[in-house]
Amino acid sequence: MLAKGDDRTDWTRVDALTDEDIKRSMREDPDWADHIDVNWADAEVVYPVAKRALSIRLDQDVIDFFQAQGRGYQTRINAVLRHFMTEKKKQNK
Repeated sequence: MLAKGDDRTDWTRVDALTDEDIKRSMREDPDWADHIDVNWADAEVVYPVAKRALSIRLDQDVIDFFQAQGRGYQTRINAVLRHFMTEKKKQNK
């Protein structure tokens, strides 16, 4: 559909949404329950970079914690390591 320029989004309805409408919708959405009160002010756009396979030994409780969060646990581990790296680079400036 998108390749032909078609989509089913009601853009008039989307454009009419207020910030309060969006916030209310998020609070009612169970998928947002764990993220509602996150401060997104320092969020950054992260573009994917090439990955390299690596064997790494991690503590079992660390692996269990990330796996318990669901699919994508390796991506989350990478995000935590990237955040640590970014903060260390800021400190070294």
